[in-house]
Amino acid sequence: MQAGDPVVGAPMAAAGAQSRSEDEESLGVKDVKRTAAQAFGSGVPKRRSSSRSIKRKKFDDELVESSLVKSSSRVKGPPVIEPVRCSGSEPSSSEKKKVTKTGSALTPPLTMVMNPAPITKRVKKSKQPLHITKDLGRWKPTDDLLLINAVLQTTDLTSVHLGVKFSCRFTLREIKERWYALLYDPVISKLAWQAMRQLHPEAIAAIQSKALFSQAEEALLAKIGSTSQPKLDVFQELLNKHPGVFHPSRTPKSLLVHWQLLKQYYLLDDQSVQPLPKGDQVLNFSDAEQMVDDVKLKESRDEVLEHELMISDRHQKREIRQLEQELPRWQVLVDSITGMSMPDFDNQTLAALRGRMVRYLMRSREITLGRATKDKPIDVDLSLEGPAWKISRKQGIIKLKNNGDFFIANEGRRPIYIDGRPVLSGNKWKLNNNSVVEIAGLRFVFLINLELISLIKAEAAKMTQQ
Repeated sequence: MQAGDPVVGAPMAAAGAQSRSEDEESLGVKDVKRTAAQAFGSGVPKRRSSSRSIKRKKFDDELVESSLVKSSSRVKGPPVIEPVRCSGSEPSSSEKKKVTKTGSALTPPLTMVMNPAPITKRVKKSKQPLHITKDLGRWKPTDDLLLINAVLQTTDLTSVHLGVKFSCRFTLREIKERWYALLYDPVISKLAWQAMRQLHPEAIAAIQSKALFSQAEEALLAKIGSTSQPKLDVFQELLNKHPGVFHPSRTPKSLLVHWQLLKQYYLLDDQSVQPLPKGDQVLNFSDAEQMVDDVKLKESRDEVLEHELMISDRHQKREIRQLEQELPRWQVLVDSITGMSMPDFDNQTLAALRGRMVRYLMRSREITLGRATKDKPIDVDLSLEGPAWKISRKQGIIKLKNNGDFFIANEGRRPIYIDGRPVLSGNKWKLNNNSVVEIAGLRFVFLINLELISLIKAEAAKMTQQ
């Protein structure tokens, strides 16, 4: 090499050192980007995206995660970069320029590096208590207390399933799972214990009074004879002698009730159930009932006899209907034979409307029927016969024509029945002697003074001849 070469190589070395420093700075910035991206990827789990056209709805934890990512990506400014720097020396002017240029691109991953822990904690909090809250929602603290008392008394989960009435119908498997959870799951047992502590003392006493009877308690009660009639003093003495056997909530009355149940089901010591008869086949109730039905089916049916019975039944029903229709007419005939329908008329009475309680006399050619009031008087007040609140104030008019015929006109809302035939509002019907008039459940018999009416007819005939 020549002597002037070092002089020329100095600026080249300086330029090479400067380019090398720029390369190192760019590599450092790339390393910072890579570490930030790795930290962000390790902190927040990646979500799989679907290629389908219809996207599913996000759950609560995913909504929280996306909102956190969006809020962190919106944060801008160079001060966030400073905590990530690892070098202890102060940055140069060229480095500051590089940082200010690349600050907008680096801020989103760096902010993610700063806040990875709260995201994971929130996801864990939303997933952790699902099974616990679901289990506690169905099992109430009263159910847990019932379960614990029953297991301590009987030490048999099958007996607990058959004998205890919970607030919800649990299966044997669910009862076993709940008992094992209370024993071995610290979270569930702690929550159940706190819930049971908040129960009212009266509720706890009521639950303890429903505790099942243990075998030792039933053995002591079974020793009392079935023929005796023990009183409460006997059971109080039994409680005093064996305080360690009986449950603390037992009372003499509860022992008496349980002893009566044992006696009813023949579970006392001096009672014995009669054995079944020995034989090849024991006939039970269902088999005997089946045999009886088979015997009935084997009997022959007499079709001719059934046909005759059916025809006679039809005839009897037809006769009954005819008698029911003729009953009002027979009643009028009976009244006329006994003389009740033929009262003594005077010379001024044209007809009479006789009821069960009152008899109304018709002394004018036209009278009105109905319900009298203070403002509107009426000729025949039907309320004197019975309840007339269904009768109109002016129910009808009875009128005598010149030819001697009586007619009734209905002017009320309800129909008037003449010998069983309805006369609707606005219509009229001829009244004969001994006609039955029914108005709103009140029955009357219309009686005509035949002698006076015959005289009226004769006078009318003379007038027509003249």
